[in-house]
Amino acid sequence: MGDSKETFNPFDPTGMLKGMRDSNMDAWAKMMGELVHTDAYAESTGKMLDAWLSSSAPFRKVMEKSMSQALANLNLPSLNDISGLNERLTNIEMRLDDLDAKLDLFLSKIK
Repeated sequence: MGDSKETFNPFDPTGMLKGMRDSNMDAWAKMMGELVHTDAYAESTGKMLDAWLSSSAPFRKVMEKSMSQALANLNLPSLNDISGLNERLTNIEMRLDDLDAKLDLFLSKIK
């Protein structure tokens, strides 16, 4: 409420509540900003993230396997199928570029 250009009206209960809310939010924001910029917070967050990632790995593997089976049952491509197709198309594109360069070189020699 310190930055606003409003005048204080003691008979406006919502204005008082808004001012209290704003000052409370500013205090919380300052406190949380100071908290998350500490090394202890970064270290504890890193440990929690490592623990979560290591505990969720088996679940992720089960989900990937069941998703692959479901996609195969629906005759839909999996991520591995799409990646393989992408590699093959990239290889074809590179070979076409090489052939184009060789053809340009050959045509420039005959002229």
